Amino acid sequence: MNETDLQLSDGRTLHVYDTGRGDLPVFWNHGTPNLGAPPEPLFPAAERLGLRWISFDRPGYGGSTPAPGRTMASVAGDVEQVADALGIDRFAVVGYSGGGSYALGTAAVLRERVRAVVTLAAIAPYGVDGLDWFDAMVPSGVASLRAALGGRQVKEAWEASGVEYDPEFTAQDHALFEGPWGWLGKVAGGGLTAGPYGLIDDDISYVTPWGCDPATIIAPMLLLHGDRDGIIPSSHGRWLAAHCPTAELRSFPTDSHFTIVEQADSGLDWLDNLP
Repeated sequence: MNETDLQLSDGRTLHVYDTGRGDLPVFWNHGTPNLGAPPEPLFPAAERLGLRWISFDRPGYGGSTPAPGRTMASVAGDVEQVADALGIDRFAVVGYSGGGSYALGTAAVLRERVRAVVTLAAIAPYGVDGLDWFDAMVPSGVASLRAALGGRQVKEAWEASGVEYDPEFTAQDHALFEGPWGWLGKVAGGGLTAGPYGLIDDDISYVTPWGCDPATIIAPMLLLHGDRDGIIPSSHGRWLAAHCPTAELRSFPTDSHFTIVEQADSGLDWLDNLP
């Protein structure tokens, strides 16, 4: 794994990860509040399929400079600068949880440069017609994101209040964390080391305009979503599938927000089988 600090055109720094090998470059978009390291549990599949993982800590996480007010569209600009610095023309994007929405934003903004999109439990844009955005979301998630609706000052106060987020883990979730996907705990553990800025800016970005429209994506899209997801309810996946012409939705009746990652290998196989 190569890790470098890339200085962007506006003077900010992004901490970039690159496995450095593979025929198809794939940008990984991490969840909240995680570091941006590529997904170790998917390394065997990537090796088998010839995929090269590239990723970065989103602004405010790890070694990346905070960028208050960032959006899906502005982070797509960061992806473009990383790709240019590495000499990469076209690439696929994969994202988990909120990172799935950032993957969609990258595809919407960079268009022809994105070959394909795979998301695991992506969040739909806030305030869109035909979606009760908070319906079936766990109470902790509703409270945290409603605080984000109040703006940065309100969200900062919420995070500083000592409130504890309860994801309502299931027995299946706990079993997942005992295996290779215990890696999620590793990247989550370091996600707040640099402070709460990445989490705050992520949550605000989920409830404010994206700066782009996922319905304009021209690349093939595969949306993977668990029907037992209480963090990002499956209605978000259904809305995205209904409004994005190139999207295919695969729903999994017994998967939660966490166990959906076990379907990621099938998403990489889908990538590999595209023309």
